[in-house]
Amino acid sequence: MRIRHKPWARPELEASTFFIQEPDTFKGKWYTVFPQTLPLYVELGCGKGGFISQAAFNDPEHNYLAVDIKYEMLGLAKRNVERVYAQGKRPTDNVRLTAHNIERIGLMLGEEDCADKIYINFCNPWPRAKHKKRRLTHTRQLMQYRVFLKDGGEIHFKTDDDELFEESLVYFKECGFEVTYITYDLHNSGYEHNIMTEHEKMFSDEGIRIKFLIARKVGLPTEGE
Repeated sequence: MRIRHKPWARPELEASTFFIQEPDTFKGKWYTVFPQTLPLYVELGCGKGGFISQAAFNDPEHNYLAVDIKYEMLGLAKRNVERVYAQGKRPTDNVRLTAHNIERIGLMLGEEDCADKIYINFCNPWPRAKHKKRRLTHTRQLMQYRVFLKDGGEIHFKTDDDELFEESLVYFKECGFEVTYITYDLHNSGYEHNIMTEHEKMFSDEGIRIKFLIARKVGLPTEGE
């Protein structure tokens, strides 16, 4: 998603108490950036923070780490988090933001970080064949996530894109994930724990059905499966 340069974003983030600079230095010890040692949930590609601000505030029993490559997006996410927590009169103890290229996420998250859950919401579908390896659900990415996602941990994936969703089902199977929940029409599925994102509302208003799945980390398939 293209977004205009926001000269205020980086200085605001660097002055924030819940923005983490130099994330690679915390590999294997992300628990140290939170006041309490709680199970870790990670959002990859947090955009403007519509999801992470609500999810983290509504769930103080987990720590939330949101990652995006763009400081402009993270600046808006910071403001969204501040707004939600200020309205609820709670400190931002269980949420942290950081800037990183998710294609190289293995540089900042390792096995010792042991995330319980990963969220991927409306990532770029990269429809051209030569670009598909950039998808956040591509096999090369899922294999990186397996390192820091605990056994039995989950990936929650939402998209408006039919092709991305169908091809991601193959990626998940190839990388040792079992799809435990799937719907091709999230808003009419009866699923009770959805948090509406900005993209989600936009696509839904256009009449596009939202696809959603939960994939659980299991063992890698053996040769021939």
